[in-house]
Amino acid sequence: MGALSSLAFLSPGNYPDDDPRSGLEATLRLFAYGESEGYDGAWIRQRHLEHGVSSAAVFLAAATQRTGRIELGTGVIPIGYENPFRLAEDLTTVDALSGHRLQAGFSTGMPHADLLADLVHDGDWRSYDLSYGRIGRVLEHLRGDYLGDPGTFIQTPASRQRPRLQPHSPGLVERSWLGGTSPRSVRWAAENGLNLLTGNIVQGEGPDDFAEQQRDLIALYRELLPPGRPGRVALGRVIVPFDGADAATRKRYRAYEAGRRERTLTVHGEKRIRFAPDLVGPANEIVDRLRADVAVAEVTELRLELPYEFGEHDYRQILHDTRTLIAPALGWKPATAPAAT
Repeated sequence: MGALSSLAFLSPGNYPDDDPRSGLEATLRLFAYGESEGYDGAWIRQRHLEHGVSSAAVFLAAATQRTGRIELGTGVIPIGYENPFRLAEDLTTVDALSGHRLQAGFSTGMPHADLLADLVHDGDWRSYDLSYGRIGRVLEHLRGDYLGDPGTFIQTPASRQRPRLQPHSPGLVERSWLGGTSPRSVRWAAENGLNLLTGNIVQGEGPDDFAEQQRDLIALYRELLPPGRPGRVALGRVIVPFDGADAATRKRYRAYEAGRRERTLTVHGEKRIRFAPDLVGPANEIVDRLRADVAVAEVTELRLELPYEFGEHDYRQILHDTRTLIAPALGWKPATAPAAT
């Protein structure tokens, strides 16, 4: 697809159990650092019941005040726990605060449903549509259509107005994404005009090779896009260059890679889940592996997925090495000159 045009990173937003503020502050500093390094996007994971960000919208509201240019993304919000109207309000508020830099990413599924779903939903939640239809409802609200008929007005202390979701954020629906791992999910993303996030997991029938299966999913998505809808595709990889790391850190990075290698060697479960290998090592070796990756060859947007277990110093070193030694070799140029660090 040509030279890399966009470089972003995805942070787990991890923190210690007894001091969440320290980790959240470190992640906010990392977003500001990424912007200073010239990155095009900074994304935050959303996790429930874990030592990570449980509300992407709340976190990104803070990030809007620490950054001024970089795209801010949710990667991704599990829709099953969300009220579509209230989530849309939160997202448009963040979008307004950021100057329309928000990238709203969603996924289906409900992690920890056995523990959490009864606490979130009243009644028999198993009968609710907590999947694609719920994402569709969020998109309807983001479009900002007026409620009621043309004669419906509400009176507020400030004015008399036609009611619709506020703040109204034109364009956010075009900056909405779906995390797609299967033919079904990428089909729904394309047919409903969402951009596509594809990362280190694919599932379903397909080629034995991970990258070939992911390449086929990207092709299916583009084939089904509505006419006139360009459809952005951002591909994620765990990339851990160690050129700027000391010997002890390199050893720790290698141990991290070794601990995750076995899961990449087979297909898992009835859903036929596959995991991509992590890219750990010298930058020149990582560049060669990315150039040989048939899925990477199909995109111009790369998302660096940061490991959960590392600290702020590690993340900065990984971002810096990727920005200086890997992305330029793939044709990427920063939108602005990196600040002195």
